[in-house]
Amino acid sequence: MVPDVVAEDLRVLFCGINPGLMSEATGHHFARPGNRFWPVLHLSGFTPRRLEPSEQDELLSYGLGITNVVARPSARADELSDEEFREGGRILTEKVARLRPRWLAVAGITAYRVAFDDKRARIGPQDRTIGATRIWALPNPSGLNAHWPLPKMTEEFERLRAATGLPG
Repeated sequence: MVPDVVAEDLRVLFCGINPGLMSEATGHHFARPGNRFWPVLHLSGFTPRRLEPSEQDELLSYGLGITNVVARPSARADELSDEEFREGGRILTEKVARLRPRWLAVAGITAYRVAFDDKRARIGPQDRTIGATRIWALPNPSGLNAHWPLPKMTEEFERLRAATGLPG
C-alpha cells in the first residue's frame, strides 16, 4: 500500500497514474530510480532541493501532496483497465472535493483522458474543475516516457508552478 500524502487546502495535489512495484515495496510515491518526478519537482522550483521518495511527507510543508488515479500497483500503467481508470477518476473527484487543493496536477495525459472521459485533453491547464480546484495535465514522469525529455518536462512543470503563483 502506498499511502496518500495529503492535507486540506494544498496548493497542488500531484496525482500519479498508479503505484509501480517499487513504490508498492517501499511505500513511497515515484520510487523507481529512473522516474523523473522528484528531479523535475526540484528543477521546476516546487521544492528547494531534490527530495528522495522516502522524504515524500516533506511535500506537505511546501503545500504539496501526492495521490494516484488508481491505487492498485502494477509493473506498467498499461496493465490497468479503462474501468479501473474510470473508478479511480470517481474516487479522485471525491477526494479532491473533500481536500479542496487549489490545483490537481495529473501526471499522465492518457490516464487523465480515460479517468475523466475527456478524449480531447492536452498537456496543460484543463477547462474542467472540481469545485474550485483547477486541473493541469502533466506528462508522465516515468523513465519509459521518452517523448518528454527532462528539460521539456521541467518546462511543463515550471508552467504549472507559475500558474499556481508559487515562487520559483
